[in-house]
Amino acid sequence: MNPRLQLLDDLDRRIVVAMQQDGRASWRTIADAVDSPVTTVVRRGQQLLADGIVKVTAVPALGAHGLYDNFWIRITCTPGAQAAVAEQLVARPDVRFCTIVTGEFDIIAELVVHGGADRYPYLLADLQTIPGIERWRSDLIMHVYKVSHDWGRQLSGALLTDGTPTPVQARTAEPEPCDPSHMDAADWAILERLRLDGRDTFQSIAQTVGMNESSVRRRFDRMRANACVEVVTLVPSAALGMGTETLVTVRVAPARLEAVARQLATHASVRYLAALLDDNSLLCEVITPSATELHAFIQRTLSLLDGVEGWSASMELVYLKRGSVETPWWRAQLGPESAVAV
Repeated sequence: MNPRLQLLDDLDRRIVVAMQQDGRASWRTIADAVDSPVTTVVRRGQQLLADGIVKVTAVPALGAHGLYDNFWIRITCTPGAQAAVAEQLVARPDVRFCTIVTGEFDIIAELVVHGGADRYPYLLADLQTIPGIERWRSDLIMHVYKVSHDWGRQLSGALLTDGTPTPVQARTAEPEPCDPSHMDAADWAILERLRLDGRDTFQSIAQTVGMNESSVRRRFDRMRANACVEVVTLVPSAALGMGTETLVTVRVAPARLEAVARQLATHASVRYLAALLDDNSLLCEVITPSATELHAFIQRTLSLLDGVEGWSASMELVYLKRGSVETPWWRAQLGPESAVAV
């Protein structure tokens, strides 16, 4: 763990939450949100970025490349091979999410299959021959009910008081599909710069791509309005006092699947929720301050929902990629001895 995480104070955490709400917000806007002087917020915010505690990037919507389907991948590795296998997966542009977990499997990942599900078999030969993979299980993600990179906003009210998440009305809508015709070569050039640094200024981008600043700003605003780009702020959960990240596969009576999903999606601790093809199940990512709050969520929320028949769970030990973006801290979490050459 980054030792700087132990030194974050209340203001640091409020700056992180504000950046999760909009990673491209100006320092003045963030200062107003956290009620602190701009000079202080600039200094603190830039230090958070420099220390790798916060990473802001912009990624194209999945639909910007055309037709796609997503698969949930669960992998068992040969002993000691987890880090090496995970690193190979993280390097692939079609891997959107990757984490090392506890439980029956060693690695869980999300794979984007551009062109649709019928192209998935063509990827298997390449993927399953990665050295260290012993067993591979995949499942189609049929529908996403909730996804939020700014889960800090959902937890921030409780975080700044007693640390206990409380139910909120979450944004549950799946993003509107992006039409690939909305994007041209200039748009992709702008996105490439923002992929490297999501807070890069329009002036700097304009100089790099050979356009004027107003054109870059106008193009970015259009892409955002058309849901063709998403600004993502990555932060380790520990930075906001969230010590437990858990992936829960919930088995649900078929007739109750939709109702249970809608109820779970409103809970503050649920960061991601999707329906899987296999076993009438919902995939639910839960983030809580500790195992105590996780137990409370399971006993007081999940187990009481009409239609829930059971569940299995894996705790995320370290996540390496989220929203198609590699986290800047995973190598330090695993230790230098885990690094391998790609």
